Amino acid sequence: MEKRDYYEILGISREADPAAVKSAYRKLALKYHPDRNPGDKQAEDSFKEATEAYEVLSDADKRQRYDRYGHQGLRGGQDFGSYQNVSDIFSDLFGGGIFDDFFGGGRTRSGQARQPVGEPGSDLEIPLPLSLEEIALGIEKTIKYKRFKPCDTCSGSGAQSGSGYDTCPTCHGNGRIQNVRRSVFGQFVNVTTCTACNGSGHVIKDVCQTCKGEGRQQGETTVKVTVPAGVASQNYIPIAGKGHAGRRGGDAGDLFFEIREKEHQHFNRQGNNILYDLTISFPDAALGGEVEVPTLEGSAMLNIEAGTQPGTVLRMRDKGIPNLNSYGRGDQLIRVNVYVPTTLTSKEKGAIKDLAKSGNIAPSSDKVNKESRDFFDKVREVFS
Repeated sequence: MEKRDYYEILGISREADPAAVKSAYRKLALKYHPDRNPGDKQAEDSFKEATEAYEVLSDADKRQRYDRYGHQGLRGGQDFGSYQNVSDIFSDLFGGGIFDDFFGGGRTRSGQARQPVGEPGSDLEIPLPLSLEEIALGIEKTIKYKRFKPCDTCSGSGAQSGSGYDTCPTCHGNGRIQNVRRSVFGQFVNVTTCTACNGSGHVIKDVCQTCKGEGRQQGETTVKVTVPAGVASQNYIPIAGKGHAGRRGGDAGDLFFEIREKEHQHFNRQGNNILYDLTISFPDAALGGEVEVPTLEGSAMLNIEAGTQPGTVLRMRDKGIPNLNSYGRGDQLIRVNVYVPTTLTSKEKGAIKDLAKSGNIAPSSDKVNKESRDFFDKVREVFS
């Protein structure tokens, strides 16, 4: 089933500030929490859906990626189960003591030391210039780019080979620090992430000297990207896990190729149609014939009918851009221009003067004015 929009789930606008996001989630969390709705599968699903939406929209980086790329930009979307414990989010949102008051208490962290959890890497966005020919046919490209890669010496752990990790002495492996406050209203517990271990519960015994404990180093990566036929500027092609490597074994970010259409020597793109300006001689326009024109797949012959007028648009079916992710393709539209020479020999001038004496070659002003009136009558009909 297609995921719902996170803003729709929380009932807020896309301009909502963090306080509004938090307030909207509090209401839904209290309404649908499983402890208040035992055995209600629909309430449980609504609770998970709201929690997933809050996890994304309360995080500035995730929210920015979601606003730009939608669910696809979140590596398949977040999941309610990504929290170590359901009380994590309530401790952050309500405070530990308030959470216990609402739902009966007794829900504490396991106290067991967590496995080391690294910091996720950031996404990368790389422009991918393409010609119209490449867009029309589709192409596979091999791209080399710079990014943070897992450290070769420590395999991304940040620890010197064989040294491993110790339990964090500050949080004793919990990854969180609890601060207890007492007031006339009772006891309140504030839970924060341990700054000594960044919430992992572990610290490195001996830091890797190559990456200085980062677990990553700068390097080059080569990746193949398949571009489907029919893409357009500002389309994105995502490749999961090919962004910057995370710190100390954290998940890598994603790589996004932004399509940028190169300016073409002959063609202008209009949707999936391409427009080509063809200049022909007066004899070709008057007498007709075949002329050779370029297309995205090589040259082709185009028939010019006798009496073709300047500004006439001819159509070559299925010579345009393919429809992305569907059948069919656009057309090539040829706009006909008639070349008028700027210099003439005396013989050429004489020939043109002889032609001008023909009423067919040089129409009378009455005929020209009538054609103009007919044209404007048609325009008025359209707009009326």
